[in-house]
Amino acid sequence: MEFIAEHLPRFLGGAVLTVQLAAISCVLGLLIALPVALSRLSRNPALRGLSTAYVFFFRGTPLLAQLFLIYYGSGQFRPQLDAVGLWDFFRDPWFCALLTLTLNTGAYTSEILRGAIQTIPRGEIEAARALGLKPLMQLRLVVLPRAIRIGWPAYTNEVVYQIQATSLVSIITVMDITGVARAVGSRHFTFFEAFGLAAALYLVLVYGFIFVAGRIETRLNAHLAPPSSSRKFPKTDLKGMIR
Repeated sequence: MEFIAEHLPRFLGGAVLTVQLAAISCVLGLLIALPVALSRLSRNPALRGLSTAYVFFFRGTPLLAQLFLIYYGSGQFRPQLDAVGLWDFFRDPWFCALLTLTLNTGAYTSEILRGAIQTIPRGEIEAARALGLKPLMQLRLVVLPRAIRIGWPAYTNEVVYQIQATSLVSIITVMDITGVARAVGSRHFTFFEAFGLAAALYLVLVYGFIFVAGRIETRLNAHLAPPSSSRKFPKTDLKGMIR
């Protein structure tokens, strides 16, 4: 308890950074995922090829390698990045961590969306066309709402993975929960206490999100529940009906 009382404020600061990275990267990744998923389903070979290459790379390589590639690898292109005014961003560990997490989750989320869109019954889309809805209206009113309902459980798992994946950013000196645990454990040689507290915070974040996601899923699928009626019908006297 003495360890917790002394170091909890610092760990909570790391938890805020963890939530910040996970939330922003998931939102930005979702914005990337939609056009990538539609490009993967496109008949245009250029769009399909570019989107497939993006997904192929970020799903097929470890997140840690991507993080090193962006943070350390960008230093080799400092003159070019300086020329376009981007070096100030790439020299910042927080920005590199956010960029890597965003591109990674964007690739995985695009596959979730693509699979969900392909699962939508063809008849629903044809019905939307029969009503005279234009492609953008079909996407907004029919395709996306159905894809979100279908893909929500898989996307919940992706966000949970993203919360856990933020622990890797401590490798590039970002002081998230894991970064704080490493610093505190190394300074006071209390690794068990430090990482035990870190694990407890991750559990709170993960299961807190799972609880919220479960409530959202219930709301999304509320229309599938059988209608409840309080009306009571009189019992039929079968004996009286038989003569």
